[in-house]
Amino acid sequence: MTMVTASEAAAEIEKLLGLHPKGFDLSLDRITRLLTALGDPHLKLPPVIHVAGTNGKGSVTAFCRSILEAQGLSVHVHTSPHLVNWHERYRLGVAGGRGQFVEDAVLADAVRRVADANGGEKITVFEILTAVTFVLFSEHPADVAIIEVGLGGRFDATNVMPHPAVSVIMPISLDHQAYLGDRVELIAAEKAGIMKRGTPVVIGYQSEEAARDVLIETAERLGCPYAAYGQDFMAHEEYGRLVYQDEFGLADLPLPRLPGRHQYGNAAAAIRTVKAAGFTISDHALEMGLVRVEWPGRLQRLTDGALLRLAPRGSEIWVDGGHNPGAGQVIAETMANFEEREARPLFLITGMINTKDPIGYFEPFGGLAERVFTVPIRGSDAGLDPVALAEDAARAGLEAAPLLTVADALAEIGNITAEDSVPPRILIGGSLYLVGDVLADNGTPPT
Repeated sequence: MTMVTASEAAAEIEKLLGLHPKGFDLSLDRITRLLTALGDPHLKLPPVIHVAGTNGKGSVTAFCRSILEAQGLSVHVHTSPHLVNWHERYRLGVAGGRGQFVEDAVLADAVRRVADANGGEKITVFEILTAVTFVLFSEHPADVAIIEVGLGGRFDATNVMPHPAVSVIMPISLDHQAYLGDRVELIAAEKAGIMKRGTPVVIGYQSEEAARDVLIETAERLGCPYAAYGQDFMAHEEYGRLVYQDEFGLADLPLPRLPGRHQYGNAAAAIRTVKAAGFTISDHALEMGLVRVEWPGRLQRLTDGALLRLAPRGSEIWVDGGHNPGAGQVIAETMANFEEREARPLFLITGMINTKDPIGYFEPFGGLAERVFTVPIRGSDAGLDPVALAEDAARAGLEAAPLLTVADALAEIGNITAEDSVPPRILIGGSLYLVGDVLADNGTPPT
C-alpha cells in the first residue's frame, strides 16, 4: 500500500507557511518583484497553455496533457491545490513519455532558492509556489507547459506571462465571491483577465449566457482570435462514440475515460486548445489521449484500499472534490446517469470549507441521494462544522446526519444496508481537501 512519506520539500514549504499568509491577496506586484530577482524565469518557458475557469479547468488540463503526450510531446503541468503531496502541483515533462511529479530534492532546492530570492519580503505562499513553477519549468526542457490559474485570473500569480500560446476559459459559475464578485459577469471579467492582446483564446461551455458574453466581448476587444464552445466547436455522443466538430472538420473518437457527460465538453475544449496552441495532433493521438486521461480526485472510483474495505461488500465508492453549485449539478447528473445504468442506493459523505455554498451544492441531489453524512475536514481551520453542514443539507431537502470521520460514515452505511440488498453507491466529496484526506487514508495518493 502506498503511503504518504516525510518530505524535505514539504518541510521547506511548512516553514514558509509559518512566515507568510496562507490566504489570497490578489496582486501582481509581489510576484513580479520576486520573478525579477530570480532572473525572470516566466519569460523562459516553452509554449504555455494558460487555463482558468470555475469548473473544468483541471479536467481540460488533464485532457490537454494526455493528448499532447500521446502525440509524443513532453509536457510540464502546474495545478493547484494538491490532494495529498505538494509535489502534485509540479509535473515535469519527459521526452516521449509520461510526465512525472518533481523529485523531492529538486522541489526542496527550488523552494529554498525562491524563498532566498524573496529576502523576507511580504508575499503569499501561493505566490512563492507559483514562482517555483516558473523556476522548475524554465530549468527543465519541455515542448509545452500547461499552467492552471489558482484563483480568478486577472490578478492571479500565474498571470505574469506576456504571451501564452493560448488562453483557455472553462465554465464559470459563482465561487470565491468574496474575491471575484457576486455575479457571474463579474467573475467572468476577472477570469477574462488572462487573455492577452492578439493571443488565441478558447472559451469552454458556458451555462451562463452573461459569462459567455463577457468572455467573447473581451476577446474581440483585445483582438484575440477565439473559438467558443457551441459556436466554433462542439462534441456530442453518438452510438457510444464522441463526435467532435470544429472548423477543421469532424473526428469520430472514443468516449473519454473520465466519467460524466460534462467531460464531453471538457474534452472538446482540450482538442480545440491544443490546435489553437499550434500543435498538429494525429487522430491516433486524440483517441489515445481520451482513453488514457487521468485526473485524480474528480469522479475517481476507488477500486482498492483501506477505506473500500470498510464499506459494505460490493459497494461502489466515488470521490470528487467539486465544491460549488455548478460542480454539484454536474456530479448529481452523473450519479443520475449511473442510476439509469445500474440502480443502487446513493449515499453522500460530505465535508466542505466555510467559503462555499453548501445548500447550492446539495440541491441537485434532491430525490437522488438517500442520505447525507457530514464530516469535518481534518487539519483545516476553515472546515464547516458537520452539524451546521448537516443542517444545510436538510435545508436542501436531504436527510442528513453529522459524524466524526469518513470511516464512521462508511460504518453507518454498513449498519443500515441489509446484507441481501443491492450494494450502495457512495460519493465522498464537497472539498478537494476532504478528497485528499480520503486518498491518503485509503493508501492511494495520486502518482
